[in-house]
Amino acid sequence: MTVKEAAPYIGSSEYKLREMARQKQIPHYRVGNRIMFRKTSLDVWISKQEEENLREQA
Repeated sequence: MTVKEAAPYIGSSEYKLREMARQKQIPHYRVGNRIMFRKTSLDVWISKQEEENLREQA
């Protein structure tokens, strides 16, 4: 997935998603200068974020 495709998928702006990738806060890979995402990796990342949020609320 490109940044343009992945941003709405995770509910983020393209700018924020690029920043998260640069800071290695979200799984991604590069093809040349392009930042790319695997849908399965994003699904795992989202699940981990949900788990962390639930633990913080408890």
